[in-house]
Amino acid sequence: MKKSIIHQWATACSVVLFSTTSLAHIVLSEPAAVANTSYRATLRVGHGCEGSPITALRITIPEGFSGAKPMPKAGWILSTKVAKLAKPYTSHGKTISEDVTEISWTAASKDNWLPDAWYDEFVMRGGLPGTAGPMWFKVTQTCEKGSIDWAETPPTGTSTKGMKFPAVLLEIGEPGPAAHQH
Repeated sequence: MKKSIIHQWATACSVVLFSTTSLAHIVLSEPAAVANTSYRATLRVGHGCEGSPITALRITIPEGFSGAKPMPKAGWILSTKVAKLAKPYTSHGKTISEDVTEISWTAASKDNWLPDAWYDEFVMRGGLPGTAGPMWFKVTQTCEKGSIDWAETPPTGTSTKGMKFPAVLLEIGEPGPAAHQH
């Protein structure tokens, strides 16, 4: 049983490692997870916009990522957008028809901007769907001068080869018999 879950993780990690390009400058610290579990998404931001510092980051929550909760970040103003869901879900016996669909962090002042030469992490958590497959997080990175919309996804599969601004990929593996979303 444990061997099966470990094998699924190893397979998912190798798929992600060999399918992403070096241009994917916003990545997840843990690019693979097990379906029907809670997941801590740590997005690593590696650079600004052509030398310009980052002033804000906005993440569109993909369908199936339930109960998204962002982690506050010192020096950054946190905001969320709640909207009606296309597909309601059940959590602890309650039907959820509205949920967080967007999370934004905005630097509170110029002193908190993220310089192009530095990297940082932005964190949220939520529940994963019960089925395996790719999940794409679309991220808009706003800088003092310009922005980057990390939103490209392949029509099929998970290869981002040839994409200039790919969305952030989470590869979800099959759940084990003891998996539980919390």
